[in-house]
Amino acid sequence: MKKANLYTRSAVAALVTAAFPVQALAQDQVTEANDSEGVATQTEDSGVGRIIVTATRRDSDLQTTPIAVSAIDQTLIQQSNVEDIGGLATFVPNFSAETITGFNAASFAMRGVGQNNIIVYFEPPVAVLVDDFVVPSVQTQLLDTFDVAQIEVLRGPQGTLFGKNTTGGAVTVRTIRPEIDTFSFDGRGRVGSFGTASAKAAVNIPLVDDAVALRLVGGIETSDGYYRNGACFGPVAGFVESQFDGAEGCLDGSRIGGTEVYSARAKLLVEPTSNISALFQYEFLRDRSESVPSVNENYRYTGDAPFVTDLLNTGFFNPDSDDPLDNAGITLRDDALLFAGRGQRIDVDGLYANIDIEFDVGTLTSVTGWRSQRSRLPNSYPGHAPIADNGEVLSIFDATRDDDRETFQQELRFSSDFGGPFDLIAGAFYQTDDTDFCVSQLLGFLDLTSGPLPFGNWNDTPYILCNAQEAESIALFGEGTFEITPALSLTGGLRYTWEDKTWFGRQQTFIPGLEGGFDPSISIDEALDASVYNFPAGVISLDDSAEELTWRVSLGYQATPDFYVYGTASHGFKAGGFNDQIGGFAPFGDDLAAFAAAARATDPETADSFELGFKAELFDNRLRFNLTGFHVKYNDLQRQLNVPLVVNGAPNQVTIFVNAASAKVSGIEAEMTAEPTDGLTLRGVLGYQDARYGEYDAPNAGYDLSSSPLDRAPEWQWTIDSTYRTDVFNEHELVFNGSVAYQDRSLYTQAIDDPLGNTFLDARTLVNASITLNQIDDKYYVRLIGQNLTDERYRTASQNVAGLWLNSQFGRPRFFAVEVGFSFGN
Repeated sequence: MKKANLYTRSAVAALVTAAFPVQALAQDQVTEANDSEGVATQTEDSGVGRIIVTATRRDSDLQTTPIAVSAIDQTLIQQSNVEDIGGLATFVPNFSAETITGFNAASFAMRGVGQNNIIVYFEPPVAVLVDDFVVPSVQTQLLDTFDVAQIEVLRGPQGTLFGKNTTGGAVTVRTIRPEIDTFSFDGRGRVGSFGTASAKAAVNIPLVDDAVALRLVGGIETSDGYYRNGACFGPVAGFVESQFDGAEGCLDGSRIGGTEVYSARAKLLVEPTSNISALFQYEFLRDRSESVPSVNENYRYTGDAPFVTDLLNTGFFNPDSDDPLDNAGITLRDDALLFAGRGQRIDVDGLYANIDIEFDVGTLTSVTGWRSQRSRLPNSYPGHAPIADNGEVLSIFDATRDDDRETFQQELRFSSDFGGPFDLIAGAFYQTDDTDFCVSQLLGFLDLTSGPLPFGNWNDTPYILCNAQEAESIALFGEGTFEITPALSLTGGLRYTWEDKTWFGRQQTFIPGLEGGFDPSISIDEALDASVYNFPAGVISLDDSAEELTWRVSLGYQATPDFYVYGTASHGFKAGGFNDQIGGFAPFGDDLAAFAAAARATDPETADSFELGFKAELFDNRLRFNLTGFHVKYNDLQRQLNVPLVVNGAPNQVTIFVNAASAKVSGIEAEMTAEPTDGLTLRGVLGYQDARYGEYDAPNAGYDLSSSPLDRAPEWQWTIDSTYRTDVFNEHELVFNGSVAYQDRSLYTQAIDDPLGNTFLDARTLVNASITLNQIDDKYYVRLIGQNLTDERYRTASQNVAGLWLNSQFGRPRFFAVEVGFSFGN
């Protein structure tokens, strides 16, 4: 805590002192110029520039938008050198972006709520929208930044305007639109550490004068991975009883966790008249990356399953290295429905249409989208792959999580332009989201504690759990703004949402039990072949529905031409959900009534938020400083908990998904951008949150769960970033960029039986830098990139599975790359 406070005091000091050179240089340049609306006039040739956001579903100046929103434009995206939008979280206060344990999936958190589980039916409290389409799956929310024009992060519950309701916030992504009557070509290539290589390009083609343009975007990313399959283990005698005799066997130390991703977008912009604009898009993604490796850290916690944890602890450390990145373990089995040797396989295809029709009194907007996602995600979750005496690999717990998901969305909204003191936005939203899911598991550790199965041992016999969900969301919404005076405005909005979900599921079973009896002739080629739709025997269905009125009211006041103050109160919710892990170890078909009771959906989660802030632009637009204070009360927080149990004398666990708690989160959020002199830009971000549980009631809890901190809620977060440009040679410039980003320690998953089993992400400070030689007209550049320059080891995910094992993922170590880019066109 002392270290955290020292870092935090340093960050605050840096934010304050960064403004002093601005004052010294620009004190005499302050003007009182303002337009007829009382908004500060901003110069175009110097200063931090004007930022236009769409956080209210219409274009507005960031500095006069009465909500807490951060905007990240193309310039900052390029200077940060991050590959996906998660890397931009350091530029947003109280926004944390990690991954979900065992997956390259987004774990976004904001103001005390986030997602740290992979449940496919869980509705993320932080939504991601791309060109107004709600991306439903966290598995594909870590979007590439190459084709992104701007990202806006709206903090707090979004109860009125933004698609599916959320309790934490929303990340809205705007991709680059085609340009009419312009031909251009942009390309970028990078090579770096760990065999990293990428190539990305975009071409803009005018097709019909003044009317039609096409933009084609494509990219490929590959790497060898920065983990090594190098964990060591004691021998496992015949999968019957562990006989640790001091001998050790190590995996081959090869690189694992490599990436191979192909992506593309085709965009057709049609503007047949001056008042009609239609953007049609096709999205393509093929992810063939290797499975995400795990590092077993059972030495941190042994739990109540000594036999299994003794097995996993034996010979954990590689004798040549205490680096956790050298001690990952994965079986890479290509049999028993796993196909881990093929890595993960994610296919996304999407079709979208964004149409705007302008009238004298406003604009009618239609957003239509269809998206198909197919995921095959094999892995070895404990991060171990012990070798038996006969040379066979023991899959302590290998599984593949497979799903097919299809989403359709239609939104219609009207944004008025009445020309008077009152304007409104009104519309309707409709979405269907259908998911078919199966997980096939190898529970090899049960061969160590119980006898073999009638048709083989546990280590080679897949155990299958399948379910499906059909979901529908309908909403009507409206929000109006009234200018009480030229400087004072009142905004109020309502949204009424109806959510309906139907869940289909059955007990876990082996393949011979898929028809409800015992038929060893049944054969399937992959887990989803065992879908509840293909094998309906014993399948039950449950319905869940919810409806909620959510709202927001804001008051904004332009106190001076340079100073804007606002207050906002809002109520948001996210619907309840089903657990994709429901299914017992009882014989197939037994006690379906109890099964149905256990499978019921959670209740909706709600949030009531209050925030007060100001936005200031000073010294002739050389300094922008925004500050927000907030307080949020959450009720019926949805939590995934791993509950230990014993099945036939063997240690096991069950995953439950429940409404468990209430919580209160209060904090502050500060953002500063300054240009104290031409060529130098300073940025600072500071976030603080005090997050505490109220009531916390969950079945079989072994201690007061409310005594733990909220998961995914670091107390302090800050970033200092600077960019300096200077002219060199003939028509060239050098650009120096450096940043230091700190994030406090935070809980990742909570153990239900013992607080010693809680897992944490340690505090970290990451230092990044780059040097760019740039042609002055941006025709080409060469950039040297360095990230995590202090070579920190830090967890990005960590999960304790009911005392059976504890596995973690780590961030990338010190990384260097060279990037070249070029651009040409008319």
